[in-house]
Amino acid sequence: MGYEIAGIVLALLLWAVWAVVTERRDRRLEELGRLPPGPLPWPVVGNILQLAGSVSAPHQSFAKLANEHGPVMTLQLGSMTTVVISSSEAARVMFKNHDAVLAGRKIYESMKGDIGNEGSLITAQYGPHWRTLRRLCTTEFFAAAPLDAMRGVRSKCVDQMVEYIRDAAGGSGNDIVPIDVRRFFFLMAFNLIGNLIFSKDLLDPKSERGAKFFYHAGKATEFAGKANVADFFPVLKWVDPQGIRKRTQFHVKRAFDVAGEFLKERMREMENGSGTEKRRKDYLDVLLEYGGDDVEGPTGFSSTVINVIVFEMFTAGTDTTTSTLEWAMAELLHKPQTLHKVQTELRTVIQPGQKLEEQNLDHLPYLKAVIKETLRLHPPLPFLVPHMALDSCKILGFHIPKETQILVNVWAIGRDPKSWKDPFEFRPERFLDPNMADYKGHHFEFLPFGSGRRMCPAVPLVSRILPLALGSVLYFFDWVLPDPIKPEEMDMSEGMGITLRKAVPLKAVPVPFMCK
Repeated sequence: MGYEIAGIVLALLLWAVWAVVTERRDRRLEELGRLPPGPLPWPVVGNILQLAGSVSAPHQSFAKLANEHGPVMTLQLGSMTTVVISSSEAARVMFKNHDAVLAGRKIYESMKGDIGNEGSLITAQYGPHWRTLRRLCTTEFFAAAPLDAMRGVRSKCVDQMVEYIRDAAGGSGNDIVPIDVRRFFFLMAFNLIGNLIFSKDLLDPKSERGAKFFYHAGKATEFAGKANVADFFPVLKWVDPQGIRKRTQFHVKRAFDVAGEFLKERMREMENGSGTEKRRKDYLDVLLEYGGDDVEGPTGFSSTVINVIVFEMFTAGTDTTTSTLEWAMAELLHKPQTLHKVQTELRTVIQPGQKLEEQNLDHLPYLKAVIKETLRLHPPLPFLVPHMALDSCKILGFHIPKETQILVNVWAIGRDPKSWKDPFEFRPERFLDPNMADYKGHHFEFLPFGSGRRMCPAVPLVSRILPLALGSVLYFFDWVLPDPIKPEEMDMSEGMGITLRKAVPLKAVPVPFMCK
């Protein structure tokens, strides 16, 4: 009798286990059936092997796949489910209807170092701490009033860049030599961030610390942007089979140390009471007022948090600005007629002996159109920063499971023939209508800085410094390619890290305009 009861109990247990497993399997199959379409995944590896050849330009490969599978597409990367948004319509639904639930961040293994994501505005998960950082950006850092007050700082940094280029050009006539255009844009952007945070210049063209930060920050973004099998198969994260996490964190720490040196210098100045009497309130003052190591929670920042915020501002602010300006110069040199047109506008509006000021920008529509057209073709972050579903939702009838990675292919959206005529052509004229598109994330055909809660908070600053910097170098110099390169022979290929860089750095000869 006892055996019979035990058998019945065992059978009931087995039936219960079978029922649970079957129910979960059926639910999973149902969810999979409602996922957006995509290429058929292979067992275990998913679509990884099918995408193996697209590592260097995934935004291009994903755009081609979207043409076949649709603007909302599923890719199974090992155990990581990824949904790719590739049309303005799908982006509109995502940001207008599901902005909050898709406001999470997918954090890759390469960025999970000893420093962690504490204090990060870019990678922090949506919540109280992130909202505090975002509020600081909108009210203290990038609001209209403080930006207007720092107009002179931006002008000074651009003026210095012009002088650095003039010195590097080597004089006039046959002595003028080609320069690495990107490096001078980097110096300008880095010193601008330095002035915003520390109220002083930090670098010059011969600075060893500048070269060190430039190198390590570039390498960190390069490695962090590489496909990592440890993200696709979490069981491998402890092994780090490709060494991506190790190499990324090596360069992150070296760049972090450079930024930390500047912070320590500022702290010593404060302790000594030097250099603080006449300067304005800067970003570091704002951060320090929120607390120190003994303050916890969303109303206080530890020294680690402050270091991360400072480091992040330098890396994000310099890399995206630098790559955009380099692409703009490359496109103009690639299209000499367009270069001539924007220089004619500048030299008509700005009187001889004067310089470009921010108040001139409203009278330079073609210059601003050049910036927009550059951002359409070469968005700094072709997938934005990866989003993650905090809960399940539906987009255009498709089921998006919780913790799904969401990639918005703004590179593909900016080149969609349904939205843009001659989408692969560099034609700034398309943006001469001021109502056509802006940077606010409301025109879903043009999203270089994203949209919604996770949109780049520095857009008000970026929209001022990009045309000011580009216009200044175009006004003061005529630019030519070094022999024997011809405009139509320029290498315009893209290099992919976290940001969309020019694969071959742009070298060009600056000929001082006043010397003609």
